[in-house]
Amino acid sequence: MRVAVNGTSLFVDIEGPGLVPDGDGMREKPTLLLLHGGPGHDHTMFKPAYSRLADVAQLVYVDHRGNGRSQDSDPATWHMDQWGDDIRALCDVLGITKPIVLGWSFGGTVAMNYAARYPDHPAKLVLQSTLARMDIDRVVEGFRTEAGEDAAAAAKGLLTEGTPASFAAFAEHCLAAYSPEPSFPSPEHAQAFGRMVLNPELTMSFMSTEFDRRDSLAAVRCPTLVAAGARDPITPLAAADEIMAGLPPAAGARLEVFEHSGHFIPDSEGDRFFALLRAFITE
Repeated sequence: MRVAVNGTSLFVDIEGPGLVPDGDGMREKPTLLLLHGGPGHDHTMFKPAYSRLADVAQLVYVDHRGNGRSQDSDPATWHMDQWGDDIRALCDVLGITKPIVLGWSFGGTVAMNYAARYPDHPAKLVLQSTLARMDIDRVVEGFRTEAGEDAAAAAKGLLTEGTPASFAAFAEHCLAAYSPEPSFPSPEHAQAFGRMVLNPELTMSFMSTEFDRRDSLAAVRCPTLVAAGARDPITPLAAADEIMAGLPPAAGARLEVFEHSGHFIPDSEGDRFFALLRAFITE
């Protein structure tokens, strides 16, 4: 469905009931709001893997403004503050209070910004494979370590040029380095990527723009779980350490490192990852 938010409409999909029978009454499940990566991608990378959490939370998937099926908006509004404001406004429209907000990759940066701008709004945060600032040299070195010089050069090209040619080179040389799994990208991944509604112009523009949101982390107040893959070249473990350093004691943050994972933790260490999410949602 499409939901009117802040002068545009966002594509939203909801999985599972918010109220379930419990004895003589009804019990309200928490809402898990899932923010996808990219930018320029959509929510479909969460499906079907995250459906296993639908028994403990109502899942709300959203395509960010300018992304996926929510592309029809003014490009001048495609920026971090607007994306964060949209999350709060979407919750207001849907009547969601105290959501648990999970942001993966770019979605994690949006989640941090939302939680800093509205510190009393979220119940909890999950920051999955994400970063508070773009450190080009660190990302380039990550791709060099995982995939060699061609990948390092392609990563630097995309992050400094943001052109169609650099985007194509990045896809050719860097995509396989997102996961240490030898079968990545598998036919299943290719199928999942094919299901996405893409906005490559937004991807190229954002990836070639440096940003630093570390200072805003001090405003976050809710319990926060940071999950990071030790072999992630695009949002490396050092980025997770920076997030942890910026979060205040009030956030009660903890870092969980997945030693055998890259950017796609659910693929390589899914059982541990989803058990961790399930415990964090229900605790």
